[in-house]
Amino acid sequence: MTTTFWIITALLVALAFLFILYPLFFSRPEQRAATDLRNQNLLAYRTRLSELEEEFQQGNIDEDNFQMLKEELAGAMLDDVSEEQPAEEVRATDLRMDHRRRSTRAVVVLAALLLPVGVYLLYGKWGALDQVEQYEAMIELQQNGDRMAQMTVLTQRLADRLEEQPNNPDGWAMLGRSYMRMELYPEAAKAFERLADVAGADQAQAVAWGLSAQAWFFDSQGAMTDEVSRAMDRALELDPHEVNTLGLLGIHAFEQRDFEEAIRHWEKIIEVAPDHPQLSAIRAGVSRAYEQLGMDVPEHIQQGAGAEQPAISDRGVTVRVELDEAFAGQIEPDTTLFVYARTPDMQSAPLAVARLRAGQLPTELRLDDRLAMTPQFRISGAEEVVIAARISASGSATPQPGDYQGIREEPVPVVSGDSEPVTLVIDEQLY
Repeated sequence: MTTTFWIITALLVALAFLFILYPLFFSRPEQRAATDLRNQNLLAYRTRLSELEEEFQQGNIDEDNFQMLKEELAGAMLDDVSEEQPAEEVRATDLRMDHRRRSTRAVVVLAALLLPVGVYLLYGKWGALDQVEQYEAMIELQQNGDRMAQMTVLTQRLADRLEEQPNNPDGWAMLGRSYMRMELYPEAAKAFERLADVAGADQAQAVAWGLSAQAWFFDSQGAMTDEVSRAMDRALELDPHEVNTLGLLGIHAFEQRDFEEAIRHWEKIIEVAPDHPQLSAIRAGVSRAYEQLGMDVPEHIQQGAGAEQPAISDRGVTVRVELDEAFAGQIEPDTTLFVYARTPDMQSAPLAVARLRAGQLPTELRLDDRLAMTPQFRISGAEEVVIAARISASGSATPQPGDYQGIREEPVPVVSGDSEPVTLVIDEQLY
């Protein structure tokens, strides 16, 4: 696209010069000058003849004098418009015109050399070439984003362009979404934070910080890390009703079995964002929280859901998690344990995540929609999943040296109702 831009620019400059060069090199100025002189003499003849005729009609001159003056005027006109000019006058005219042509050609040649160079240099300094290149990378990313290898290259290209010209909110937003799709959550979080720097309005900045918090939350697989808390605090400072942050607070509260707090955050989303695209899933979460409290679901939640409220799916995977005997006695009982399910292609966030303690091993649990990190990614929508578990001393779900993990490489089908548990053994320590 950038090459095309410069080709079009060069063609337009060449077309502009054509309008200047054609009359300069292909016109005949001496002939035009002679023609102009004859035209002036003819005009003077016609004017004087008209005056004579008017005087004759008014009786100021008799017919003899009128005929004599008319013949003299015609003779003078023939002398003035004769084809031959005096040699001295011709040479003088030629010299003047030749000097003028040489000067004009010199100016045009100089302009032809300096103008394209000047255009290129000035456009590089004050133009929008970087934005053109960013736009090119964004378009290619949209067109080729379904191919992971190409997506990686194009995403890096867009990131490089944004570093050179950072004042582009649309570019940072697309970069963050691309990193999210590639599961590069720290990079996505940082891209959304850069979006907040250039977003302008407080509400737009709050949304960017909320998206950053969501990316850090995915990276920690539901743990409320310092990065998550920092991003959420910034979002709520700018907008206390930022829906991404309220959603994460509700999910965290639900996982901690603080159902009243989960209800408070999720109902706030229903209040401030009645057109939220995941509103039906949020209402379902509120309903589940009320059920966990043993309370009736309020009528406004039931009525608001209406026909769009999805039934709570019982599709999921039952897992029995065990610790390999080789590691017995090496792990503190209160160390964080994550158990999660993902799509086999690993192209989405975890579909279900349970946060437990190592002291609960061995344990049996059900991975279903109740453990979804966000309404967009739920295990009930998958046909099969890969299950894994990780014991993390730091409390971070990101693999670190010293963690213990187990992965069942063979995909497990997602089924409805009760099913036989799938055994998952934590049998590896990371170094």
